[in-house]
Amino acid sequence: MIEQAIKVLLTSILVVSASEAAKRNIVVGAMIASLPLTSLLAMAWLYADTRDPEKVATLADGIFWLILPSLTLLLVLPLLLRKGVPFAASLAISVALTAASYLAALAILKWFGIHV
Repeated sequence: MIEQAIKVLLTSILVVSASEAAKRNIVVGAMIASLPLTSLLAMAWLYADTRDPEKVATLADGIFWLILPSLTLLLVLPLLLRKGVPFAASLAISVALTAASYLAALAILKWFGIHV
């Protein structure tokens, strides 16, 4: 239980740090947010929990293949906001399109015989 609390605390600190840094300097906040911290933490926690390098390698493979569809959100959200679409609607549309991108990417990967 304490191990889970430590994971949540460390992960939360990183997310809050990115948002607080962005208040002061957008570039620094963007740099922190763009680091693959979530991926690194997920791989570190998975290895700490399982000591299985193959599981970590498989997770890293999956992350690699699913980065492209995740970029949909970062492309669509600013476009919508700059077009004057309200934030909540922009976010909802961006999330929906990102989910569709994930589904399409998974289908394409499966078609090529790549399993994530």
